Amino acid sequence: MESLLCRRRIKRVMVLIIALTWLRSTCGELEDQLFEVGKLKMFVDDLPDMPRLYGFNSFHGIIKPASLQIGMFSTKWKFHRDLPATPVFAYGTSRSKATVPGPTIETVYGVDTYVTWRNHLPKSHILPWDPTISPATPKHGGIPTVVHLHGGIHEPTSDGNADAWFTAGFRETGPKWTKTTLHYENKQQPGNMWYHDHAMGLTRVNLLAGLVGAYILRHHAVESPFQLPTGDEFDRPLIIFDRSFRKDGSIYMNATGNNPSIHPQWQPEYFGDVIIVNGKAWPRLNVRRRKYRFRIINASNARFFKFFFSNGLDFIVVGSDSAYLSKPVMTKSILLSPSEIVDVVVDFSKSPSRTVVLANDAPYPYPSGDPVNEENSKVMKFIINNELEDDKCTIPKKLINYPNADVSNAVLTRYISMYEYVSNSDEPTHLLVNGLPYEAPVTETPKSGTTEVWEVINLTEDNHPLHIHLGLFKVVEQTALLAAGLEEFKECMTKQNDAVKCQISKYARGKKTAVTAHERGWKNVFKMMPGHVTRILVRFSYIHTNASYPFDPTQEPGYVYHCHILDHEDNMMMRPLKVII
Repeated sequence: MESLLCRRRIKRVMVLIIALTWLRSTCGELEDQLFEVGKLKMFVDDLPDMPRLYGFNSFHGIIKPASLQIGMFSTKWKFHRDLPATPVFAYGTSRSKATVPGPTIETVYGVDTYVTWRNHLPKSHILPWDPTISPATPKHGGIPTVVHLHGGIHEPTSDGNADAWFTAGFRETGPKWTKTTLHYENKQQPGNMWYHDHAMGLTRVNLLAGLVGAYILRHHAVESPFQLPTGDEFDRPLIIFDRSFRKDGSIYMNATGNNPSIHPQWQPEYFGDVIIVNGKAWPRLNVRRRKYRFRIINASNARFFKFFFSNGLDFIVVGSDSAYLSKPVMTKSILLSPSEIVDVVVDFSKSPSRTVVLANDAPYPYPSGDPVNEENSKVMKFIINNELEDDKCTIPKKLINYPNADVSNAVLTRYISMYEYVSNSDEPTHLLVNGLPYEAPVTETPKSGTTEVWEVINLTEDNHPLHIHLGLFKVVEQTALLAAGLEEFKECMTKQNDAVKCQISKYARGKKTAVTAHERGWKNVFKMMPGHVTRILVRFSYIHTNASYPFDPTQEPGYVYHCHILDHEDNMMMRPLKVII
């Protein structure tokens, strides 16, 4: 055992030396090569509609399961008319067809989809990565990848566990890798998901490189009566993220850590200067004076968006994350954290102007960071045809009424605490859930088919979007920790990591924040406010049927839950989740 530990330490030191040498040779010159974002003209590129792949086959009106082959390729992508082509990693059925974001996968309820994800990436990454945050590190080189279908309810072996990574040609695999073809049952509620890389310690750089894409599960018998906008022109995913670029068009990521003597490259958050929608910087879209449906996915590493229309146009929210609401909700603005999805209808016939900008005013980091500037306050422009249309689409009064979230049915209550640790210079070094690293033995063991209450205690100054694999949840309430005793409570929690012993009931008696109307449905991500306790009701079963999972959820490698600020997730803010019978 001692010799094994010794070899691991030697390997870690060698990788660190190599990384430090690379950083010293590059970090000085990279700062001088940043593209001046103000030189890029907004709204000159048309909004792309990503290629569609169908996870089913239709034979004479009979729909049957399909098998897809989707690769990860090193290629180049034009993010803006005036920006040189950017080296990226992209999903696609071939190198020539690979796109950023990847193809939108369309599936049908009850029809299985099988995907073989193939890694065709080179031996070296196009972005700097940090060897000190325990990333997946193959012995013979190559870039580890593994795909997680975010919001999907499926077997553990198809969930994209961070340790189930593989390199090109499956030459090397992680300790929890099991098979080449993943199985998506598509037996959950209809709604929106997205797929992205989930490799241990490399999620932030693999997504920055371009490994993201949309996944839609349709249930025609349930959804057709709603008469919402349909068809590729009127029903479109919008995958939104931020990037910075160098003068040569390559993606810029800071190569020096905030604590370089501890983590040579890791920074607590990544923020880019340019806002990208469907692979184009600040695109434009010509629309008719009628209703459109937009499935908006925040695929940023750390940026929150608070969306609003420049002319006061409304959003009509019909879904949140992977589930429909019980009824549509009209709102002027939408706050979307990294990895959250909002499903909206926009009625451009109500627009008082010929053009309207989708704008953003969320500080970064959220909620107490810098205010937005000229570049990151704009998202995209809509140019509206002046002729009125005969629009037969409707906004239904009711959507899908799933079972109510009843706290009295919960089998137990868990306390989930979020911690941030800092160096002597008061700079973040790492973040933990429940004071434990990812490798520590599993402590959350929900029983399949049950409901639990999770009291999520955020002891940091950041808002953390908590994502739970497999489980769906409803937010019950958010309660502020009393400011008068907050430091005392934090000190006790840091020492004991026990909310009951530290008398959580004594401190969680502050102001309550109501859950926004369009976020009261079933979710798989929610924003945990700093200095608050957020009570969520987590369900480990389908929400639309009493049927058991068609797979064994107790299998290895199990599931996880984590903060979806990717820089936090990669640096220990993730824990295993083991479902039991």
